[in-house]
Amino acid sequence: MKRLLLVALAFSFAAMSFVTAQASTTPNFIMADDQGYEDLGCFGSPKIKTPHIDRMAKEGMRFTDFHSGASVCTPSRAALLTGCYASRVGNLGVLFPRDKRGLNPDEITIADLLKTKGYATACIGKWHLGHLKEFLPTSQGFDTYFGVPYSNDMTIDATQPLANDVVRREGFRPGNQGGSH
Repeated sequence: MKRLLLVALAFSFAAMSFVTAQASTTPNFIMADDQGYEDLGCFGSPKIKTPHIDRMAKEGMRFTDFHSGASVCTPSRAALLTGCYASRVGNLGVLFPRDKRGLNPDEITIADLLKTKGYATACIGKWHLGHLKEFLPTSQGFDTYFGVPYSNDMTIDATQPLANDVVRREGFRPGNQGGSH
């Protein structure tokens, strides 16, 4: 169960799930980032069962080769979402909770483009393109967002507003969260 939860988190880290507004004429479109190759059954996992995704892969199209726009999270995500080299969209480098910058909301993202074709868009998981309100997914073309604003191994910005029903792990204290960054 713990492995399944970890896989679900890994899958959703930057899984961009785009749900269609008109399922009969518009295909579903899912982009997954930060996912291990064998984290899905359709890619050979003997332990992780993903029957719905496996079915989508069987009935649709799978891309098995991908080249990243950068070697670290923030700029590679910026490139993935905008189709531009990271240097073209601000040369962000890796963002940390203390940073007050992010992907410029004026950039056109794949979510913006898909919405023009009738898609409903959602970002689920790791965002890591700026944690302030003006940089979050809902300011970048996504209708909804459920996830973490930066890497899961980073501390939480003590000034970041959180939902009222957040469940924190034991030992959490604002300003003293630990983390490797």
